Parts: sequence; structure tokens; C-alpha cells
Amino acid sequence: MYGSHDGRGRTAARLAAGGATVGAMLLLAGCFSSSDDGKDGGDAGAAIRQRPKSQTPYWVNPEGNAARQMAEYRKDDKSAQAEQIKKIAGQPVAEWIGTEDPQGQTEKLTRAADKADRSALLVLYNLPHRDCGQYSKGGAADANAYRAWLDKVVKGIGDRAATVVVEPDAIPHLLAEGCTPKEFHDERYALLNEAVTKLKELPETKVYLDAGNPDWVRDPGGLVEPLNRAGIAKADGFALNVSNYQTTKSNIAYGKKVSPMVGNKPFVIDTSRNGNGPVEGAHADEEAWCNPSGRALGEPPTTKTGDEQVDAYLWIKRPGESDGECKGGPKAGQWWPKYALELAHNTKH
Repeated sequence: MYGSHDGRGRTAARLAAGGATVGAMLLLAGCFSSSDDGKDGGDAGAAIRQRPKSQTPYWVNPEGNAARQMAEYRKDDKSAQAEQIKKIAGQPVAEWIGTEDPQGQTEKLTRAADKADRSALLVLYNLPHRDCGQYSKGGAADANAYRAWLDKVVKGIGDRAATVVVEPDAIPHLLAEGCTPKEFHDERYALLNEAVTKLKELPETKVYLDAGNPDWVRDPGGLVEPLNRAGIAKADGFALNVSNYQTTKSNIAYGKKVSPMVGNKPFVIDTSRNGNGPVEGAHADEEAWCNPSGRALGEPPTTKTGDEQVDAYLWIKRPGESDGECKGGPKAGQWWPKYALELAHNTKH
């Protein structure tokens, strides 16, 4: 996806207190999710309904992987499993825009959302030199290829309502020593700025720049100059915890430290898999971000966060899709029923 519709792992380089000094590569952070592959889901969406718009304005895809899995379980008389998977299938999750037909895919998604009187939740994830050569390495061949892809995405959105998370990990990876080659740093900032600018020229599009998570860039001040260079002033805000497991509480505290340093911008939090928080202590390994056991779905997507600085809780990572070929998982971004069931079963709400 985003090249090959795979998910992605990422190295979580923690910034030292000085802000610009990168510490040791101590923790590996979350993996990214795949977009719906566009195949006919048959009657998968028959039991899927949109959530009340007053709670969340985002579109629930009735033909997503979770909806199909739920339909399959019901067909096989596995009602208990179907009810668990419905916890995922009934929620709006982000659609990650691929490379085969970005304009067609984006137009299809935004039209379907518009028809349901909802907003599409989209993720751009195609920058050159993506993911430090890890599970989701790749991206556009070069800057011009990215610009051409971006233009098609913009055309696909048009005047329909959309909320777009721009390039997960792109900024934190610039701060990780040995990750993104230095000769491409200026280019990446330019491309991020162009993405924000072009998206904000659309009449009904909200834009959030990814800003990592509280356990990645430990000093929030280290993000200020990078976010400014990437165009945060023109964006609606920033996104935290994409594909990670840090608690909502820790993300709120972190976001409130970043916000006043970047013009009091609000933020959104990925709560898709943070119900039990991150793996800690003796159970944490070098790939604690990759398909960790014992995790749970977090707060359901909503704009009713009870905090004026937190615009929304979103499911940006698509729960049930693998982080990569670790701990028995399939390739990054592929649907993994076993893991989806575990996330749902462990959920407290």
C-alpha cells in the first residue's frame, strides 16, 4: 500500500533533553496499517452502520477487512468471534492512500463518505526514503514522483470533507541519527510543507502533521523547529501516537507541552491499540512495537474528547492488521484475524 499496502515499523529514537541531540535507539515504535484493497466485500457491510455524527463525523467503511471477517465468522456460525470483531468493524478507521491509483482510490473513499454524510479519514504515507529501511521501506521514487502522487490525491479529495494525517514518522525520523540521509532533509521538509499547503487549499479538508509519540522524541522542544519547517502554522494541528501503544493520558500531557510551542495548535491521538498501554518492564523487547501481545483497543473514535486542545481520538492504525513479520505475524499491513481477536477480547469498553 503506500507503495505496497504494507504496514510499517519504525525506530523510536529518543531525543535527549537538549532537543536536538538524538539519544540511543532504545525503543521501536508502532507499525502502520493498510488501506482497504478495494475488492468486493459481498454482504460484509450488511450489519455495519455509521456511528452517530454527533459523536464522530468520520465514515465507517462497511466493506473493510474487519467487516469482511465478521461476515465470514457469521457465515461459519462463529457468533462469539463475530461479536468480538464487530468492535473493530463498527468503528471508523483511517484509509491509507496507495500508489496504484491514488486519485481513483481517494475519490472513491471521499464520495462514499460524502454519500453517508460523513468525513473521510485519510493518511498520506509515501515520502521518499520512508521508514529507515525497515518493514515499510519504500515510498515515492523521488521528490517529483511524490508531488505527482500528491496532486492526484488532492484531486481525488476535491470539495468533499476529509481529515488527513500527513506522513507518519516523517518528522521524527529526520531527528533520528543515521535514518533519513542528511542530503534529503531539506527536500523532506519542502515536501511536507507542500502537502500541507495543497491540502489546506481544499475547502473541506483538515490536516494534521504527525509528531511521533511521548516515548519517541522525549523532549517536546525538539519538535518545534521541525514542525515549523514542515508547515504546522498552516495545518489544523498535529497527530500523536500513530500506530503506537502509549496511553491516552500520556499523549494528552505530551501534546499540551508541544501545543504552546507551535502556536497553540490542537492535536489528535491515535487510540486504536492503546487500551492497555505499551509493553513495559521484563516483557519489552527490541521490537516491543511489533505485534505485542496483551494489547487492547483504546477509546473509540470521537470528537467528544472533553478537552478543547484534543480535537479527536482516532483509529489511524487499522486494528487487526500486522505490524510486520514478527511474533508470528504476516507481512506488515496484512489482516491478521488472530491478532484482531486478541485486541478486541482484551478491550475493557
